[in-house]
Amino acid sequence: MNKVALRFLSSSLMAISLAPLAAQAQDTPRSDKHYVGLLVTALEHRSIGERTKEDAWGQAGTLVIGGHLNDLIHAEIRLGGGFNDADVSGSDLTLAVDYFASWYMGLHYPITDYANVYAQAGFTHVKGEATLPNREESYNAQFRDLEGDYPDSSFSISWLAGVDFEVVSNTFLVFEGGRLFKDTGSSANTFQFSTGLRYEF
Repeated sequence: MNKVALRFLSSSLMAISLAPLAAQAQDTPRSDKHYVGLLVTALEHRSIGERTKEDAWGQAGTLVIGGHLNDLIHAEIRLGGGFNDADVSGSDLTLAVDYFASWYMGLHYPITDYANVYAQAGFTHVKGEATLPNREESYNAQFRDLEGDYPDSSFSISWLAGVDFEVVSNTFLVFEGGRLFKDTGSSANTFQFSTGLRYEF
């Protein structure tokens, strides 16, 4: 038996022996699966300031760790950190989200063999800072109460909705959006819009 035939035979035997394992992995019910994800998140800060209610955009990264409780219900935690602060137009105010931690529970519903929609709600703890150079300037007057810890209320109700598409086996491309937190002190609120990959195992 020549080397080419020997290699072909050995690789074929390996493939045959691994086929039942692959089939078993594909048949694993969703309720037995966990998942991890890595997302790039745009943070839209809304209703900033007492008069003009400005908007500003920042960026963050989000790590998602979760599991399916059954075929439709899932629970997860998210850990995120800002890497690009939000500059509020018409002022010297800068909003920085240092980190956030969220807990969610939600529904996950298949719409095709490769796509799902989902919605979830939970709580978020946020730590950030608002800096205001030249606070004595008149154009900064409406933002002076925001200076310091941001937000004033570090815990908030959060929610989001999204859609995912299976691009390769057990790996999903994710698009989602929702509210990250609302500051009860200033009525400012921050929305999250994310995309990235989630892997189920």
